[in-house]
Amino acid sequence: MNIIKTIAVTCLLGGLSFSALAAQEVTKEDVQKMNLEKIGTVNTTAETTSPMDAKRELSKLADEKGGKYFLVIAGREHGRFSATADVYK
Repeated sequence: MNIIKTIAVTCLLGGLSFSALAAQEVTKEDVQKMNLEKIGTVNTTAETTSPMDAKRELSKLADEKGGKYFLVIAGREHGRFSATADVYK
């Protein structure tokens, strides 16, 4: 029984730590208030099947670029979803 609890807690903490490290979506107002520095732009492919998938992909790409935040600047839906975001640190 203790092993099951340990595994459950480990999985929960692992999920929380991943989300804590993922780049966060911000608004234009947040960019101005926080005085964020733009470090680039990222694009998703048209492989995502929902807006949430596109945002997850943008967050991942922003992480890979070294950013902590991203601002979605364009989105397209053509049977699938794709998006573009500015990346900030």
